Amino acid sequence: MEFHHVSVLLWECIENLNIKPDGIYVDGTMGGGGHSLEIAKKLTSGRLIAIDQDLNAHKAAKERLKDHLDKVTFVHDNFGNIGSVLDSLGIDKIDGMLMDIGVSSHQLDEAERGFSYQHDAPLDMRMDGTKPFSAYEVVNEYDEDQLNRIIFSYGEDRWARRIAQFIVKERQEKSIETTGDLVEVIKKAVPKGARKDGPHPAKRTFQAIRIEVNGELDVLQRAIDDVAHRLNAGGRLCIITFHSLEDRIVKEAFRKQENPCVCPPQFPVCVCGKKKTGRVITRKPIIPSDEELELNPRSRSAKLRVLEGIEK
Repeated sequence: MEFHHVSVLLWECIENLNIKPDGIYVDGTMGGGGHSLEIAKKLTSGRLIAIDQDLNAHKAAKERLKDHLDKVTFVHDNFGNIGSVLDSLGIDKIDGMLMDIGVSSHQLDEAERGFSYQHDAPLDMRMDGTKPFSAYEVVNEYDEDQLNRIIFSYGEDRWARRIAQFIVKERQEKSIETTGDLVEVIKKAVPKGARKDGPHPAKRTFQAIRIEVNGELDVLQRAIDDVAHRLNAGGRLCIITFHSLEDRIVKEAFRKQENPCVCPPQFPVCVCGKKKTGRVITRKPIIPSDEELELNPRSRSAKLRVLEGIEK
């Protein structure tokens, strides 16, 4: 399948990156290369570091960026390792970074990857197919309490405990091999009345398992901390999120970069010694326009937040 991914909030990201022609920029989630292409177009002597853990994305992006290859360095890695990636390239500071968090349209549409509850496929959900740990291990090896924890915490599903119980009961008879098998178990677990309204009953559980398999929330937190210390003054960190857990992490992490002091409020002066590393540009997140929502309904939950680097 051709790697197809519609870039969300494309022009809002490009505008907020404040791209300098000679700057160093990072696309931490390159995907099909939509955002990367527009960044590269604005560079002359500058450089784009294009990172993705999905090898299919690299194939597609290299074709899309073929007219700008002299300005792009491709890296097969997770953006959570941004510190070591930059160190390996001999780069100390950057002028901007973009992160488009979560699963791509292509990964959802590529049935055999196992990301979607709408296709029957092997339980996988690995963004980096070279890693050994997959959704199969989560579903078939986690105990009831572990399953309940991730489905409730990462999926925010009120039926988490019941879903966990039904998964454990089902696999006592036989292992749960495919996404279709898992969907059927979830449908049995969620009461019929609760399945009438709202999203697909498996949506939240699939989200939770995907986050667990790929360690997405831990990676996000680590990357924000690392990038904030790497931004040149005036450099921008732009992050697009697609659900409330991610957005809360970004909002709180940005707040801590701007106001890291942990002293009790009654202290007259700061004594903890923590120094601010950034300035929040977006007090409220930027969301897709009506025009974008009409063209790409999958963008409806997207939120863009921006942090600006300061003199350190």
